[in-house]
Amino acid sequence: MLRTNSGRGGGRSAALLALGLLVCVLAAACGKDGSPPVKGPRAEALPVYQVDEGFQLPDSPTWSKAKRRGYLVVGAKEDQPYLGEKDPASGVYSGFDIEIARMMAASLGFEPRTIRFRTIASANRETALQNGQIDYYVGTYTINDLRKKLVGFAGPYYMAGQGLLVRTDENDIDGPQDLDGKTVCSAAGSTPYQRIAEDYPKAVLVAYDTYSICVDNLLTFQVDAVTTDDAILLGFAAKAPDEMKVVGKPFSEEPYGIGVPRTDNALRAALNDALEAGEKNGDWKKAFEATLGRSGVPAPTPPPIDRYPAN
Repeated sequence: MLRTNSGRGGGRSAALLALGLLVCVLAAACGKDGSPPVKGPRAEALPVYQVDEGFQLPDSPTWSKAKRRGYLVVGAKEDQPYLGEKDPASGVYSGFDIEIARMMAASLGFEPRTIRFRTIASANRETALQNGQIDYYVGTYTINDLRKKLVGFAGPYYMAGQGLLVRTDENDIDGPQDLDGKTVCSAAGSTPYQRIAEDYPKAVLVAYDTYSICVDNLLTFQVDAVTTDDAILLGFAAKAPDEMKVVGKPFSEEPYGIGVPRTDNALRAALNDALEAGEKNGDWKKAFEATLGRSGVPAPTPPPIDRYPAN
């Protein structure tokens, strides 16, 4: 079964009401006692990245340009909690992807605090890298063969997979096999949406433009589950771990990589080295625990890095 919501008329009123209730839940202001929740990763829990002061990479035109400029320009997402999120008041970015970007900067010889993050929509990532608008991109960017024809990838630094977000009191859903007759929300036109429609046709699908509206509807009992990459779901769960949880095992593979200009193989190799170093010295694990780990899920083992042949 399939149901699509455009957000017009009565749907808009319901969405606004749901949004207000979500704000109330996440702000712990609906009659709950205790301190307000942290709005992002705790600074004291994040790794302190050691800057490689003597690093040189003259074979990389991207690195050389950034060195002359004096700072890195990094593409990111701004609306994914605990992955890539921008505080509208301060303009500060935070999350696991942001920490990966900072970890890479330190290894390339740049002070992480000097990074200039730029929000780049998913549809514009390849163009931004090809045109030199950004030096690299970290933002739930799945590596695949089609994209490799357009850009280069370091990593993967995280193996995501399609998952399910439910309320903490939900005990009947532990995987996609339990979705028969359940109302499931995802982003309209997304790969996760299409996978549920094709592989689990007895689920009742609801589509919205953003996952945040799906989460609103989950918390107000209008849907039974939200589905997309588990990393994105973990971020939402970390915002309200008493209200939501990610269940079951991922039922797809989405290797997240760092996008770089396609022909800059020197930069790609240097970032792969930096990822390996961060995984070995514990920075990767600390970054995960301080961000996505706040959902209650322990840090996974990082996936093997794919050092595919030079372009």
